[in-house]
Amino acid sequence: MTAPAPASPSTWALVWKSLLRNRSAVIGGIITLIVLLGALLAPIIAPWDPLKFDPPNRLSGPSAEHWLGTDQYGRDLLSRVLYGARFSLSVAAVSVLAGLLVGGSLGLLAGYFRGWLDLTISRLADILIAYPAILLAIAFLAFLGGGFINLVLAISVVFVGPFIRVARAAVLTVREELYVEAGRAMGASDSRLIFRTILPNAAAPLIVEVTLRFAYAVLAEAALSFLGLGIQPPFPALGSMVSEGRAFLSLSPWGSLVPGSAIVLMVLGFNLLGDGLRDALDPRLRQR
Repeated sequence: MTAPAPASPSTWALVWKSLLRNRSAVIGGIITLIVLLGALLAPIIAPWDPLKFDPPNRLSGPSAEHWLGTDQYGRDLLSRVLYGARFSLSVAAVSVLAGLLVGGSLGLLAGYFRGWLDLTISRLADILIAYPAILLAIAFLAFLGGGFINLVLAISVVFVGPFIRVARAAVLTVREELYVEAGRAMGASDSRLIFRTILPNAAAPLIVEVTLRFAYAVLAEAALSFLGLGIQPPFPALGSMVSEGRAFLSLSPWGSLVPGSAIVLMVLGFNLLGDGLRDALDPRLRQR
């Protein structure tokens, strides 16, 4: 048997109360919830088909018919932004999950077993982090081409290194605690110690990293789509919408302004929520 982990319901209750007292975290949570609901309900709440052309209404401003205006082909911007956010969040969710599973698992093994395994995995993380993230993703997509799967793979590879670092550092801190030593002394296996004792108590920094990486994944997807390396037109992607709208800024700024504002809101919401989670999960910051 392993010694019981020190985390308790009262600890998580304190975290929840601290999170609710943090105004920035609450604002970030509200923004994130609105964005998630809008993306999930896009097929229901989108007023128009995002791919439908309407040439007579091209480059029109906000109106009762088109609340956020239309693009150069007369397509409704509100509908395209909702579907674009849906795509961005899908890419971000899969990318962050893949990066967490691969990088988090490697970091967990490196921090627990140390030795040559730690050295090998740490050098892998150093190699991945040494390259600028967006350039690494561009190189990946330039080799494999665009599309949803390749876009997810490119962003996931970028995230593996940071997740290794965060998981390894968290495990190195926890593995020296007395309750881990007690479990080891009672004959607990490595797998039981890792998954039942160490992982639950090393989860806090990983939770924060997931939230912050989610914001970066949205921004990375938008940047890659802006460069033409994401999903290809006419399917709506926020970055490509900003790029397409640049040619018509003098006639109608809405084509770039609306998707650009959506990107800013999504990134802002996740960053505020991530900062609030960091403050709430760190006992030293929580006491302030």
